This record gives sequence, structure tokens and C-alpha cells, in this order.
Amino acid sequence: MAFTLPEGLAPEMYPLAWLVGRWHGEGVVGYPGIEETAFTQDVTFDHDGGPYLSYTSTIRLVVAPDDASALADGTDGTGGTDAADESPVWATEQGYWRIPPERPEGMGSELHPVELLLADPSGHVAVYVGATGNGRIDLVSDLIARTATGAEVTAGKRLYGLVQGDLMWAHDLAAFGHELQSYGSARLSRVLD
Repeated sequence: MAFTLPEGLAPEMYPLAWLVGRWHGEGVVGYPGIEETAFTQDVTFDHDGGPYLSYTSTIRLVVAPDDASALADGTDGTGGTDAADESPVWATEQGYWRIPPERPEGMGSELHPVELLLADPSGHVAVYVGATGNGRIDLVSDLIARTATGAEVTAGKRLYGLVQGDLMWAHDLAAFGHELQSYGSARLSRVLD
């Protein structure tokens, strides 16, 4: 299937055009003090013609069908109601992806700089910086700020890639006094309208 640029996308955003759309898939989250758990994720990358992409993500924990407390009436995990819609939300985030106009010194011509601005309801805002090229995005945290009640998160690293038409990502995190290490990863498929 040939890729076409989304209609009305700002030319500055062409290096990230492959992200535009809705994605759904599964992954796993785990960290010291957090038992490894499967999840489903819905992600949307959208644009309004401005020099950025808007981004929303919702991660829901996978709940075993026999966990009646997490399922609504009439859901038995065998195909009736989508149990994922009733699964507990683990995390949400919203933000904006940007391609800055200046290329950092030493960055190869096959790469483009990327900025990612994120906010989540657990009391964090973050700025990630990095590069994109050839269907891959590498980002590291430049700034992480939190409210007085937000969890102690001090650094992050994210990798996104287009692999055989799927969006794969991995997120490393330094939090709660732990060094930077794996936190979560997923493989998402494009949702066709």
C-alpha cells in the first residue's frame, strides 16, 4: 500500500507524516514496584494544518475475563461487549510534536530534529528532543516538571519506529529514585476508517 501525505499537512511536518492517523494495539508495562502487566493502547496523531501534530494516548490495563469487578454487565470476554472499553485506564497523555526549523550542528542530512511536548493528568509536563529519519524517532527528555503531588520522574527516553507497517515504541524511565530503565513498550496497528 502506497503512502500518501495527509491532505493539508504543513510541509514542516512531512518527516512525521507517517504517524498521522489512529493506532491501536497491545503492549506491556513494568518497573521496580510495578508488576509487569499487559495493556491495550489507543493513539491518535492529528493535524489542523499548523506546523505541529497533536497527540493523544490512552493506555488501559488488560483485565482477565474472570475479574468480574472490572467488567460491566453482559461482558464475558468472549466477544459481546469490548472488555477493553471497561478496563481500567493506566495512563493518558496529550501533547504536540514539532519539527524545529534549525538543524542542530552535526545532525546528518537524513535526519530531522524533533520536539515533543507532553502533559499527563498525574501532574507531569515534559519536553523531549531528538531526531527522526527513515521511519524512526529517538527522543530524550530535556525537561520534566511535576506538581507537588506528581510522582518523582526525573528522566525519560522514547523510541518510536515504523516496522512492517506497525508503530512500535519503547519508553525508558528514571523515577522513584531508580536509574533510567525499561518502563513500557507496545506494537500498534493503524486503524483504518
